[in-house]
Amino acid sequence: MSVPSEAAAATPRTGVIHNIGYRNYTGPRLGRGYATRSLFVQSLRGAYGLGRSAKSKVLPMVLLAAMCVPALIIVALAVSTDADKLATDYPSYLSNTSTLFGIFLAAQAPVALSRDLRFMTVPLYFSRPLTRTDYVRAKFAAMAAALLILTGLPVVILYLGALLAGMDLGHNTAHALYGLGTAVLYSVLYAAVGLVVAAATPRRGFGVAAIIGVLVVSTTVAGIAWALIGGPTGSPSANWAGLLSPSTLVDSLSTWLFRLPQGDGPSWPPSNGAGIVFLAEFIVTAAASYGLLLRRYRKF
Repeated sequence: MSVPSEAAAATPRTGVIHNIGYRNYTGPRLGRGYATRSLFVQSLRGAYGLGRSAKSKVLPMVLLAAMCVPALIIVALAVSTDADKLATDYPSYLSNTSTLFGIFLAAQAPVALSRDLRFMTVPLYFSRPLTRTDYVRAKFAAMAAALLILTGLPVVILYLGALLAGMDLGHNTAHALYGLGTAVLYSVLYAAVGLVVAAATPRRGFGVAAIIGVLVVSTTVAGIAWALIGGPTGSPSANWAGLLSPSTLVDSLSTWLFRLPQGDGPSWPPSNGAGIVFLAEFIVTAAASYGLLLRRYRKF
């Protein structure tokens, strides 16, 4: 082993500081609000596969088309036959297609949460810390907005088609607003239920199966309860069964709020007092689901 000479050992070490051009940031500091909005936009885009792989876009876009194409067909038939009214009312259209946005919820709610839960990270860089409350708020709003696009777009198509066909402006405007109100109810309640179920597991497949199970089982139980209590014989008390599932709850609530014609099945409250109970359950379910989400993320 060579030993350094005394002259080399006595030579003092010198260092050089290089200026490579780093500068202090002098632009606007946007804060938590901007970070929350960024997470909202990223989550909303992700619900439709935007910014993700081509395979991720297939299912949400197919479901969006499946929601809109029947509305376009109804409009085309109304225009070609000079009909005085549409073949279906706006809220009824959403009730008849509720299975489609149930599938959308089951597929996309786990996408919004499962990857973050599994890897404990989000696909964004934040210059400001994002609180757990901000995270839950952004994800909840994004899921509700994604569902509102899915449910609200066919209502808009039906309304524009009715105007194009020269139908009554006042009637269609009022009922289109009823349809949009129903779309908001569906979006808020389904987002609340779907996200709280999806947050229970970091496994996307388990989340999909759990959400489908909740929606299908609850709707089946509501239908069975309605039949057993006496719904087929016209017993109004049987419509209390509408409290047992998200879809029948929204159907019943929109029928009561907007004074719509009563259909078959547990789709309307048996009285005005019962309508208040239905509204209270809607509010409590949405608020409790949001609270459970907050509690879930406070553990991290």
